[in-house]
Amino acid sequence: MKQLNQVKALRYLDALRAGGSVPGVVETDDLGTYVVKFTGAAQGRKALVAEVVVGELARRLGLRVPELVLVDFDPAVAAHEEDAEIQDLLRASAGVNLGMDYLPGARDFRPALLPRDTVEIDPLEAGRVVWLDALTANVDRTRSNPNLMVWHHRLWLIDNGAGLVFHHRWSSAADAVAKAYDFRGHALGGYRPDVAAADAELAPLVTEQLLHEVLALVPDAWLADEPGFAGVAELRAAYVRHLAARAALSRQWLPQEFATEEQLRAAEAARIARAQAGRPAWLKHVPDLHGPK
Repeated sequence: MKQLNQVKALRYLDALRAGGSVPGVVETDDLGTYVVKFTGAAQGRKALVAEVVVGELARRLGLRVPELVLVDFDPAVAAHEEDAEIQDLLRASAGVNLGMDYLPGARDFRPALLPRDTVEIDPLEAGRVVWLDALTANVDRTRSNPNLMVWHHRLWLIDNGAGLVFHHRWSSAADAVAKAYDFRGHALGGYRPDVAAADAELAPLVTEQLLHEVLALVPDAWLADEPGFAGVAELRAAYVRHLAARAALSRQWLPQEFATEEQLRAAEAARIARAQAGRPAWLKHVPDLHGPK
């Protein structure tokens, strides 16, 4: 069975401080350059599990995802990093981490700012992305935080670590199998996503065999010691059962409505007003630090 390629880190180039996980740009012994997400990050190994499962499932469903590799990382290659907190992260990440192919010249996808002729997205492609996010409960692909890149006028999916929210609490995972999520603010909601057509095309493809192949790509070490499971094989099977059952119930969670920019702005203004109303008078003119950046 095909596995993810494994490479060795040779040079740590820089930290990407925009995200909470602080990934790093790393050169490796296959002459590649990768954005590496580390096992020692605050999000933990489950974020890397989600990156592999969601990313490789997306690839098999025909969506574009940068190549994923396993990166053998020795913190000594980053001895020149001056930030003490990042050094702590790197020292906690010795061993196998996850790399995503660095796309030179790629641009962040920003629905409200990017000219429509910069990227080609038809309703079916938009529907496929929304469908995948709904299947995997990835609520972190919003208009304010799309986690999408544009490269060579095509859309590429990145940062899928927020998917598979059910695996953070396996005791209630069964309750999430048919759960509908609020995708009205999805990053591609303005591209007329044909979710029904995507469902007809993709749901039959998400078989247990396909899911077993995808779960087999996750390193054993990232799945070890999960409470409530007898071992790694039992845990992999639980992922397969959950996602297969969710795919079979797609009609129950299929996203149907997408908000307009005006509706999103109105909802955000209402949220800020509610937050301000509950503040003491002396705080009402202090900016809301939890709102969109």
